[in-house]
Amino acid sequence: MQIDAATRNNLELLRTMGGDTRGSLLSVIDRTVTAAGARMLARRLASPLRSADAIEKRLDGVGYFFEHWTLRAEIRKALASAPDLSRSLSRIALDRGGPRDLAAIGQALSTAFGLATVLKNSDDVPDEIALAAEAMGAPDRGLRDAIVKALMEELPLSKRDGGFVRESYNEDLDAARKLRDEARGVIAGLQQSYADETQIKSLKVKYNNVLGFFVEVPSQHGERILNSKARERFIHRQSVAGAMRFSTAELGELESRIASAGDRAVQIELGIFAELAARVIQSASLLEMVANALAEIDAAAALAERAVESNWVRPEIDESLSFEIEGGRHPVVEAAILQDGGPFVPNDCSLSPPAGADAGAIWLVTGPNMAGKSTFLRQNAILAILAQSGSFVPAKRAKLGIVDRLFSRVGAADDLARGRSTFMVEMVETAAIMHQATERSLVILDEIGRGTATFDGLSIAWATLEHLHEVNKCRGLFATHFHELTALAARLPRQVNATVRVKEWESEVIFLHEVVRGTADRSYGIQVAKLAGLPHSVIERARVVLAELESESRSKPMQGFDELPLFQNLKPAPRASAEGPEKPDPLGQALDAMHPDEMSPKEAMEALYKLKNILRGG
Repeated sequence: MQIDAATRNNLELLRTMGGDTRGSLLSVIDRTVTAAGARMLARRLASPLRSADAIEKRLDGVGYFFEHWTLRAEIRKALASAPDLSRSLSRIALDRGGPRDLAAIGQALSTAFGLATVLKNSDDVPDEIALAAEAMGAPDRGLRDAIVKALMEELPLSKRDGGFVRESYNEDLDAARKLRDEARGVIAGLQQSYADETQIKSLKVKYNNVLGFFVEVPSQHGERILNSKARERFIHRQSVAGAMRFSTAELGELESRIASAGDRAVQIELGIFAELAARVIQSASLLEMVANALAEIDAAAALAERAVESNWVRPEIDESLSFEIEGGRHPVVEAAILQDGGPFVPNDCSLSPPAGADAGAIWLVTGPNMAGKSTFLRQNAILAILAQSGSFVPAKRAKLGIVDRLFSRVGAADDLARGRSTFMVEMVETAAIMHQATERSLVILDEIGRGTATFDGLSIAWATLEHLHEVNKCRGLFATHFHELTALAARLPRQVNATVRVKEWESEVIFLHEVVRGTADRSYGIQVAKLAGLPHSVIERARVVLAELESESRSKPMQGFDELPLFQNLKPAPRASAEGPEKPDPLGQALDAMHPDEMSPKEAMEALYKLKNILRGG
């Protein structure tokens, strides 16, 4: 699925608009237990598939772990202790690895071999999981055994420090280490011998990088050595505050032996490391397959875990233009609301082609600010991404035809560094959508035209909606405050008017967050401004101005817009002039005959269809 940068930013797939990972879609769905699994999940979310068969295979894997919860728990526990094989392999290949990277590869192979055995012994394993199990068991077990046999439990960070090869693994290494260690024992013996000889109990044999091994005694004892026969054996090297330092021939010879033995031991260990690293590089392709398989298993099990947590369902995926969501939920918003202890209101969405149509529907969504229009728009785009990524989705039911391209124009932002205003950015992004969207695309647009004058904005929104319907023929969600656009449904057969329900109670607005078929009567902007905390005087003045504007609008409908040719088909038939008899107005007669307060829901629905039929000339 092609997703442009603006859409990724609007939908906050991997990061929020503020640049944080917390609060993104990935952060809410990620239940992986390995770094490689987390990277795999992020790649899948950023690049959803377009092949129904490939998506179904991924869903089979998630579904298998969804149903087999005991196996899922066992596998996730094993994966949690697996090192990052891919990263260690990369460092070894670049000659930047150390003993810990070799140990990580050995441990990862042990985990992979164990998981391969568990999965091969499981029943009805789907193809995607079976292939991963086969890849995990492919490498030569001798490599893992050699690594485990060669390396100690506690390992240094750098290979040049030595001390990482087990005792008894290499005879030459053991001999060099023995010589080195015995020399150290000889030094302890020499220190005791020198102390006895000089009768100086505080005498110490020490080492530094400048003098090598040396004898150190307090200054008063040093003067005694210099004035006795001992000066023939003890050669004065240095005087420091409170002490004197001497060297001897035995210490010089011993230092040479220790240095030689230590260097030889390190060189032998480096040789062993090089041999193991060479074997790793020879098996690099198989090891990379193992790393990918471990990541795939982790991603599938993690998505199953997430689906179980919040009762997500497996979507139906095909190559049609279907788009049917029943009880859909926005995973990020739902997680935030549940954290605060409140429920999330699910909503349905049907963008499938209407009967007899060859293209999908476009929902025109009206309703007040703060009611949840933008959440509803983003929610359905996110469900499409999750489904084509191979994930279950937060809904009661979902049937989706493949979406080839996803476009989202939601929110306001400028790009002043490039000389683009908020409205210019909006138009650039909208232009990209209209040039690229196809009948298989999903387009969500929010408040097109709001950044300019009212009539300019309405005109642009009007023309954009028509173009998407007639030229792009895409499935879409179009949120707007231009209620005039709802009239287009009379001649755009695939346009569906929807609104977000609100309820007024004692001058207060209650947002119900339910999206239903129909149109909004107003935008409740003043009520939202009141909620935002505007001063009471401003709110009251706004009410007065609004009442005056609405009164003027009723006396002069649309201030000339209704006289434009494109509106003529949407207006009731004109009445006759005053000189002649009035022509009957069937729509008005039907409305006058209806008594809404006395109707049952079924009767109201039948009346609505009757009015629609009259409007179309039936």
